[in-house]
Amino acid sequence: MQSSQDKNQDPFYKPPTHVHKTSAEIINEARHALRSLKTQRPFTPREDQRKLFGAASSRTADSRPPSSFSLHSLSFETSDSRPVSGTRLSPLPHTPKFPTLPPVEDVGTVTLPQPPAQAKRASLGRSRLFRALSHGNIVSDSDIISDVGNNVHSSEDMSFLSKADVVQVAPPVPFNHNPLQTNSLRNIALKQSKGPNVPEKPNGKNECDLIGSRSRPSSCPSHTEITLHGKKPVSESGTTMNEAETEEETVYWNKEVSPILQNLQLAQQDGRIEDICWICTDLHKALENGNMLEKRCKRRALILKILYKLVEMGSDKLGLIVAKLILALKVSGKNLLNICKLVFKISRTENNDCLFQNDNIIDSLLEVLQSEDLQVNSEAFLYCLGAIKFLSGNAVILDELLQKQTVEILVALIKSVSQLSKAAGVGSSLNMGHLLVQLTATLRNLADLSPSRPKFLASNALAELCVLLDLYMSDKDICTNVSRILSKLSSYNDCCLALAECYNCYGLFLSALNMHPKKQDLVVRIVFILGNLTAKNNRAREEVYKQERSLKTLLCLLHSYCEHDRILQSSNEKDETKNPKRPSDVEDILIKLIRLLANMSIHPTIGTDLAANENCVSLLMQILRYKSIDDCEELVINTVATVNNLSYYQDDSSVIVDRRLEIARWLLKLLLCNNMDGILEVTRVLGNFTRYQDVRDFIVQQSVYKFMVTLVDAKHQDICFSACGVLINLTADRNKRALLKDEGAIKKLLDCLRDFGRWDWQLAGLVCKVFWNLSENLTDAEICFGKEESILLLNLLSSFLDEQIALDYGWSGDLMEYHKSCWNMEFKPVAKQLMNRIMSHHSYLEPLPGPM
Repeated sequence: MQSSQDKNQDPFYKPPTHVHKTSAEIINEARHALRSLKTQRPFTPREDQRKLFGAASSRTADSRPPSSFSLHSLSFETSDSRPVSGTRLSPLPHTPKFPTLPPVEDVGTVTLPQPPAQAKRASLGRSRLFRALSHGNIVSDSDIISDVGNNVHSSEDMSFLSKADVVQVAPPVPFNHNPLQTNSLRNIALKQSKGPNVPEKPNGKNECDLIGSRSRPSSCPSHTEITLHGKKPVSESGTTMNEAETEEETVYWNKEVSPILQNLQLAQQDGRIEDICWICTDLHKALENGNMLEKRCKRRALILKILYKLVEMGSDKLGLIVAKLILALKVSGKNLLNICKLVFKISRTENNDCLFQNDNIIDSLLEVLQSEDLQVNSEAFLYCLGAIKFLSGNAVILDELLQKQTVEILVALIKSVSQLSKAAGVGSSLNMGHLLVQLTATLRNLADLSPSRPKFLASNALAELCVLLDLYMSDKDICTNVSRILSKLSSYNDCCLALAECYNCYGLFLSALNMHPKKQDLVVRIVFILGNLTAKNNRAREEVYKQERSLKTLLCLLHSYCEHDRILQSSNEKDETKNPKRPSDVEDILIKLIRLLANMSIHPTIGTDLAANENCVSLLMQILRYKSIDDCEELVINTVATVNNLSYYQDDSSVIVDRRLEIARWLLKLLLCNNMDGILEVTRVLGNFTRYQDVRDFIVQQSVYKFMVTLVDAKHQDICFSACGVLINLTADRNKRALLKDEGAIKKLLDCLRDFGRWDWQLAGLVCKVFWNLSENLTDAEICFGKEESILLLNLLSSFLDEQIALDYGWSGDLMEYHKSCWNMEFKPVAKQLMNRIMSHHSYLEPLPGPM
């Protein structure tokens, strides 16, 4: 029986000895000591100008594609509009004969033949044909267009020539040929290629003058003059017979398309931009209705050449309409690149966003990303993605992009780039890195939208971004953009849990910190992501900790940026323009780093390791010494909270425990500030440190106990809770109980119990523990409670111990279960013992009936 009384009279500041902890006990311990910290996501300023690469880009001007350029009709190639044949050219059976050289000793006397003056004046295109003939090579498509086309007729008239055409103009000529003979052969070739009785194009006429004409003689050379291997007969319209227009197509062309093109020519001559825009829209509809889009139109070459000339008119509205139509005609190669450049150029002006909202050209851009060959058209993809990136800065268009499955398209594109990079090597194509910067910047904007998160999760975007980070670790711009995406997504529980399951991400993040420790916008985001992962996930804490040299990496960063911040603070001491409410970039990194350490310290092994780390504790104390709460509130508060977490581990190896008095002295200045969050964190640390006699004596010497009594009267539950924790430890010393009574602690504790008891059973339990320690023996009980105070306390305890009254506040579900658990575990045991003790010493007192 005696042992039972001794057990019941033990001070409540001693830690519990339960084998199995309840949820209420776990919550109570967390409230007493260890807490994860929250912070704001790093701020990303909006760029003033729309460029492929912003001012913060690590790419030099020489190593990146231009954001500004000029476009004109000559930028486009008419060869893109020629029909493509699957037949390959057969090589000619010819081996050139080299002239016999004179002996070595006679070389100096040999006079090489010089071409006549007329030959020197030959055009570059003509000389290329001479070289081709002299070497016996087959004339290529581009040579035919540039050489023959320029001298005989326009390139669109040659559009019937396919890559399968073999044009043998003359027998091969040896290297020691006579230039005059070559000129004769050239004239014969031109005469033969022109064909018999081909009339010249009328003066002053262009393509539109001849649109719809069916009587135009064919520009195809005859079979008797030029050998065409695999060539089909040619129709009057300029198309091969196997691709000749059907009668239905010809009628549709003459009735629907030809008049529109004629109107387009007239409007272009008059410079009527609005009319041209409407006519181009009508042309698009006509071609679509006639099933002539993509490469199905037999006169596609003519349409494209007309559209290319409209680019020079300088109208952004017209440029988008033309670009949309050209993309619908499925151009490729250089023409696709130029159209993407055109759209990119228009999208650079923010005022043009309304043009993109009124047109569905975004669909065409997204189709390019889905249907075209990434490896062949990487530069076109670059400008296409650049335009989409600019447009994603507009809130209305951003929402439209999300609805058009842009997230899924871009994630699929990331996967394709990753596969190409693994196969060919990351450095094989510089354009891949450039376009990934645009792609990831667009995803960064899309990540701002709440409805985008399910799309990121469904498309496995987080894992693909980790693969990308691994492949392009050395590219600072790509790493920064990936970190921006993940910092946004990891702020939400569902995405944070998904990222935590990517177990390779922890090593990648630490590798990025080691590789780019001075790139602040990258460091702050990666540390923020790790802070999010470790906030609620013990497995994530373990994964970070077990990475090689992880703590050393984090502490090295902390040391580096602490020194940097001290230097900046010294230079800014007289700077009155500094806004103390907003942390600097360096301070923001320190905030995120310390938050990460605080979250990791919740794990017992990691917390013990950090508490025993001299470097870690010294850096935390250094921040407390040179940084005031007015300089950077969040940094100081997070530092004190980290000290609080580490002070929970009180084994012999703890540096925090060894230096507790030094830390307590530095914390006292925070109690004098007007910041309640700072006061709360300091009180929590003192709640752990006052377990030691020297700290309790120090608090009494510095009159800090008076401040603790005042805090019990605060209208802030957490502050009252922490202050009661300090008072519990102080009342363990009998010589300090009278000091607390003299400061009015009894009345303030009763007010706290009455105001917060029914809402916070943990706090009510702590107040009862303070009363228990104060009334540890009869003498102290007589000193402690007066008659009026005893009656009030008994009535409060009687009311709160009635389960019906105590829990009758409309709680339901999990909340009701939590409050009931806290009432049973935290309040009821100590309240019943306290009530019995008071009534046994004051038998003449009876609690008043009914609730208080």
